[in-house]
Amino acid sequence: MRVFRLLFLVCWPWFATFANAEKVTIAAAADLKFAMDEIVSAFKSTNPGADVGVVYGSSGNFYTQLKQGAPYDLFFSADIAYPRDLVNSGLAASEVKPYAFGRIVLWSASLDASRMTLESLTDPKITRIAIANPKHAPYGQRAEEALRSAGLWEKIEPKLVYGENIAQTAQFVQTGNAQVGIIALSLAVSPELASKGGYWLVPENLHQPLEQGYVITKRAENNALARRFADYIAGKDARAIMIKYGFVLPGEIAGS
Repeated sequence: MRVFRLLFLVCWPWFATFANAEKVTIAAAADLKFAMDEIVSAFKSTNPGADVGVVYGSSGNFYTQLKQGAPYDLFFSADIAYPRDLVNSGLAASEVKPYAFGRIVLWSASLDASRMTLESLTDPKITRIAIANPKHAPYGQRAEEALRSAGLWEKIEPKLVYGENIAQTAQFVQTGNAQVGIIALSLAVSPELASKGGYWLVPENLHQPLEQGYVITKRAENNALARRFADYIAGKDARAIMIKYGFVLPGEIAGS
């Protein structure tokens, strides 16, 4: 009995720490992959012990999952309309906060995309063009809008291959399953892709703005770590990382 008590006293601090460990699970749009990984790493350096997990995917799919009760604590969407609807549906524990505007680019690992325009996609030598699925991926929706605005959709559509999200779209191009893609600027400038291909910035007047926003979900209403992370996103360290990956922050002026 005395041994058991001794073990209990020795182990209790560890059990208490484990029981009180803070944890959040973030659903994040795939365009945030590299930026969010850096932000989470920086956040953990000043919040030792914080358990922050991130799942990346398409904003539309996450929205559907959250409506069905998926266990995410924060939702970072590439289209601010999705978290706004969660607020209106009573499924959020905070107001929606805009965090960035995204941009779309032509990117290729095998062609010099920096010398291309959307019109270049009509070249018969280009037979496979990747975009994210417009049915649920905001970046795919903006790609379709840009192609339609340029009067090219009907010519380009037979060549299209669709990624489940913008990260998979970039992977199609990176692996040669598509010769060129319309992807997120934040991915094109990432260390993984920047050394493998160039890009051309699609004029933003060809599509609706990619206004992005985040929200704390109802599940995390009493989660202090979720609120600390949400506050951290608005801080200078996180903002600097977002700028590094080509995001235009609220209140700033985007390039042409």
